[in-house]
Amino acid sequence: MQAEILMIGTELLLGQIQDTNATYMARVLAAAGVNLYWKTTVGDNPGRICGALQCGLERSDAILCSGGLGPTVDDITRECVAQVLDVPLDYHEDLYRVIVERFQRRNRPLSENNRRQAFLPRGAAPIVNSNGTAPGLIAESGNKTIICMPGVPAELYPMFEGVVIPYLQWKYEVRETIFYEVLKVSDVGESRVDHAIGDLIAVQSNPTIGLLASPGFVRVRIAAKACSEAEARALIAPVAVLVRERLAGLTDRIEVEM
Repeated sequence: MQAEILMIGTELLLGQIQDTNATYMARVLAAAGVNLYWKTTVGDNPGRICGALQCGLERSDAILCSGGLGPTVDDITRECVAQVLDVPLDYHEDLYRVIVERFQRRNRPLSENNRRQAFLPRGAAPIVNSNGTAPGLIAESGNKTIICMPGVPAELYPMFEGVVIPYLQWKYEVRETIFYEVLKVSDVGESRVDHAIGDLIAVQSNPTIGLLASPGFVRVRIAAKACSEAEARALIAPVAVLVRERLAGLTDRIEVEM
């Protein structure tokens, strides 16, 4: 299967907050063996959100969305999912009662706009939010899936690891993991590293090799997909040895990044 993530919120495009959710989701997806091929960030605009969702359904098996599930007028993720799937939004009294009870436990006033969080696209399943008022949702369209989660990290993380990852592994029969090792090569420029191992990068498929330039050093990422971390490490080991041999004449400062 292949997945993509859709980050929703104008604040992300304005640089008001750092997009830590995408980094977290990508890391967890890799460990779970889910191929992540695209990441899109879009503002709180219905046309652009619907466009991103439609594009995602055309090229991916699952779209994993973060943001836009709050109670305010610019929280429109539910409406956009319903529009793209061509279904109405249905009110769920049981979801609203959970919201009411959360406010009562915290002795906080409940606004009428919180009722918006109890609506789901018809046929969608809610994801329990143990740390907030906005439930997530899983909406299926044939073999395609749209999964929406809140943008607040403390709310998203438990949903993602506790519900979304097991669901994806079950629905798409994912039985592998993606593991990588990073060699940190100091005092050598990216072009010289590429010249030394570029032919390896060109022919590798599993493991794959990638370069990331940083001030003062270059990271060489060797990633493998296998049924377990141990098997992935076994695939990586001979490639790492070969990379070290190729770079030995350029520098003696090669270490595994922890």
